[in-house]
Amino acid sequence: MQAIPLDLYEELEGLDPNVKSLFLKLFEYLIKERVTKDDFQRLTEKVEKLADIVAELAEAQKKTEEELKALSKTVAELVEAQKKTDEELKKQSNTMAELSKTVSELSKNVAELVEAQKRTDQRLSELAEAQKRTEQKVAELAEAQKRTDQKVAELAEAQKRTDQRLAELAETQKRTDQRLAELAEAQRRTEQKVAELAEAQKRTDQRLAELAEAQKRTDQKVAELAEAQKRTDQRLAELAEAQKRTDQRLAELAEAQKRTDQRLAELAEAQKRTEEEVRTLAQELKRTRQDLGGLSLSFSYALENEAYRMLPQVLKKYGLELEDKLIRKEIAGEEINFFSTAKRNGETVYIVGETKLRLDDTKKRDDVFKQLEKKISAVKKVYGDVQIVPLIVTHFAKESMLKKAKERGIIVVQSYEW
Repeated sequence: MQAIPLDLYEELEGLDPNVKSLFLKLFEYLIKERVTKDDFQRLTEKVEKLADIVAELAEAQKKTEEELKALSKTVAELVEAQKKTDEELKKQSNTMAELSKTVSELSKNVAELVEAQKRTDQRLSELAEAQKRTEQKVAELAEAQKRTDQKVAELAEAQKRTDQRLAELAETQKRTDQRLAELAEAQRRTEQKVAELAEAQKRTDQRLAELAEAQKRTDQKVAELAEAQKRTDQRLAELAEAQKRTDQRLAELAEAQKRTDQRLAELAEAQKRTEEEVRTLAQELKRTRQDLGGLSLSFSYALENEAYRMLPQVLKKYGLELEDKLIRKEIAGEEINFFSTAKRNGETVYIVGETKLRLDDTKKRDDVFKQLEKKISAVKKVYGDVQIVPLIVTHFAKESMLKKAKERGIIVVQSYEW
């Protein structure tokens, strides 16, 4: 006897406890009462509801992928902020080059700029450290993603795109480090030029002492130098303002990094919950398949038990008068669901029957004809070249399958016939 095919159940990814309870109640009913075509139809409707639950699970999976896309967008925003920081650093480098033209009080202002640069370096170091934490958390998330990929194949492509974008961000970070190194080199050259200017100033003082007679011309040059100093002060003020904007943007970037860290932490936690739910769901599905397999056997046995009582009267419609009661018997290693001898037109024939809950033209269920042929061959092997009447008992048979059975000389009895 064949168990009910599980084609409809293989797509299920979860089963509600209420539905399981309903199956158990239905099983108890089938044991006590007759199994009708309507009963089987109601069972089919319940299975369709289970398919709807699987569709809801697929929708939840799509939402998880959308969360990963939002993470990719946040990483792209971080790359854009990094580009703006590069532009600000480039402007600062150009402004530092202009400082080589100043003469007086430059050492004091340069010292302030060096201090500001140290703060910038410190903040950039903090940002680099935050970046390392981000990369570490992203790596942890990638590892969790690999485990998820084993259960949900559709997330694999989204993870690949995330890895590619993170690699691009790492490349951008390398370029940032290189530019900072170039800025440090420019700072060293500026300090060297300031030292050279200080030496030139000493020589200028010596010449001013020698040119006391040309004081008027010197006064005029001093006035011009004062005007140049004003312009220098103005440029330094602009540089200080630019530094403030740089500090503000770095603070904003650090805050954005904190939000990214928090989002990654939330996503990692959500990933853990997803893995736990998938694990639980897999266990439930395994138990469900076991329950359904047992239920299939129960339905088959219930149909057979009812057929043993009703077939003698039904077979009379086909001109068959049983000589012995129908039994289940093993012959030559094959289990025969219905076996007996009968009289038809005064001749003795052997009835060899098979049970099939549902007779339709799916690939797996179409094998019932091959199975029946094997059982007929087993009977002939033991009883010789006797005349055999093949029989199939089912709840429901499609017209196409009834046609195939008729072409093979097989009697098909559906449960509504009794």
